[in-house]
Amino acid sequence: MSRGVLYCIACGSPVARDVGRLVTMAQRQGWDVCVVVTPDGRKFVDVPALALLTGHPVRTLYKNPGDPDVLPAPDAIIVAPATVNTVNKWAAGIADTLALGLVVEGQGKGLPIVAMPYTNAAMGSHPAFRESLMRLRSWGVTVLFGDDVVPLHPPGTGELHRDSFPWHAALEALEARVTSRS
Repeated sequence: MSRGVLYCIACGSPVARDVGRLVTMAQRQGWDVCVVVTPDGRKFVDVPALALLTGHPVRTLYKNPGDPDVLPAPDAIIVAPATVNTVNKWAAGIADTLALGLVVEGQGKGLPIVAMPYTNAAMGSHPAFRESLMRLRSWGVTVLFGDDVVPLHPPGTGELHRDSFPWHAALEALEARVTSRS
């Protein structure tokens, strides 16, 4: 029985290579999963494998005006891994990519949204990023960030920490959001 449609949005990070783990976990929970990747995120993922896994095309770009939607509308969104770039643009209301447009719109529709950033210690300490995280939280987005979630790593070592990315935490947080809405 389907719980609804979950959009998994992956940004340009080595961790994006493993977004199929999140897809599989969510499918086991009954979600119909669609994957959307940022333009830089597309460099990291296996698009044909994800399309086969989900049964939906992997989207990156806005569709042309008048073209039909190829994905069902989302009931919930997980943005993981979320990059500093995506978080900062999202908090500023910028929708210059499909991924950003979906989260900005989803937030306006009141969808449950979970964001789990992945970045290095240098980028993660930037004041604009920290303010953006606080802004998203204040707007009702569940943001999973901090050493208790994903410890920050030294610049240039992100690939070494891929296996420790807690995909399950994003689903647990989404479950808490969906349950609290019921």
